[in-house]
Amino acid sequence: MIKENKETRYVDSLLPPEMAKRAEDLGVAKSSMEFSRLFVLSVLAGAFIGFGAVLATVTATGADVVLSYGIARLLTGFVFSLGLVLVVIGGAELFTGNNLIVMAWANRRVATVQMLRNWLIVFLGNFVGAAGLAAAVFVSGHYLFGRGQVGATALLIASGKSGLGFFEAAMLGILCNVLVCLAVWMSYSGRTTIDKMAAVVPPITAFVALGFEHSIANMYFIPAGLLLKWFGPETLIIQSKLLGAQPELITVERFLLGNLVPVTIGNVIGGAVLVGIVYWFVYLREPEGTDE
Repeated sequence: MIKENKETRYVDSLLPPEMAKRAEDLGVAKSSMEFSRLFVLSVLAGAFIGFGAVLATVTATGADVVLSYGIARLLTGFVFSLGLVLVVIGGAELFTGNNLIVMAWANRRVATVQMLRNWLIVFLGNFVGAAGLAAAVFVSGHYLFGRGQVGATALLIASGKSGLGFFEAAMLGILCNVLVCLAVWMSYSGRTTIDKMAAVVPPITAFVALGFEHSIANMYFIPAGLLLKWFGPETLIIQSKLLGAQPELITVERFLLGNLVPVTIGNVIGGAVLVGIVYWFVYLREPEGTDE
C-alpha cells in the first residue's frame, strides 16, 4: 500500500477483511437511520433500478433481430447495470443490497427487529419508486417509441416473468441476489467512483443476461406490463403476441403471489445467507475460545 503522511489515505482497494468491517459498520448505520430519510432513499433506489429496467427494455427491443441471443442478453444486462450504479454511487437504499445487514446482525451489533424494520421500510419504498416510475413512463407514452415495439417488448418481459412457477421464481431469485450482493460487497473495496462502478457492472450484467429474477426490478417490469395491458392500445397487445408474449398471464395475483413473493424469498436467501452469512463466518466471526 502507498502511504505518505498523516493527511493522505491508503489508495489501494480494500481487502476482504476490511470490506467485511465496512459492511458491518454500514449495516449498523442503515439499521439506525430515521424513517423519513430511509424511506426517501428507498424510493430513490426503486426509481434508479426502474431507470435501468427502462433502458434494458429499449435495448432488448429488436436486439434479437440483428444480434445472436447471447449477445443481445449480454448487452441488455450491461445497460441494466445503470440501476445499481446509480444506487451505489448516487446513494440510495436498495432492499436486495441491504440483505448484507445480516453481517452486522450476526455479529450482534444490530437487533433482529432493527434489521427487519430496515428491510420492510426499504422494500416498501423501493416498490413506490419502481412502480411510480412505471406509471410515469406509461403516462409519457414511452411505450409508443419504435412504432410501439418498445411497449410490445415490455409486455413480453412482463408476461415471461408472470408465467414463472413458484419454485422456479424462488430459485432464480436466489441466484440473482448472490450476484447483486456480490456486486455490492465488491463495491465496498473501492475508494473511487471508477472503482465502485467497475465492481458493480460485471455481476449485474451477468444476472440479467442469465435471466435471474430481481424483486425490485420486477416492481417496475410487471406493473409496466399491467398498465400496458389495462390501458394500452389493442394494437400493442397484438404486437406483443407476435413476439410471443402472453398478456393474459399478466395479472395482479400472478405479480404479487406468483412472482414477487417467491422472488423476494429467493433474494433474501441468496443475499443474506449465501453471501452475507458466508462472509460474516469467514471474516467477522469470533473463533471459539478467544475469550478464554
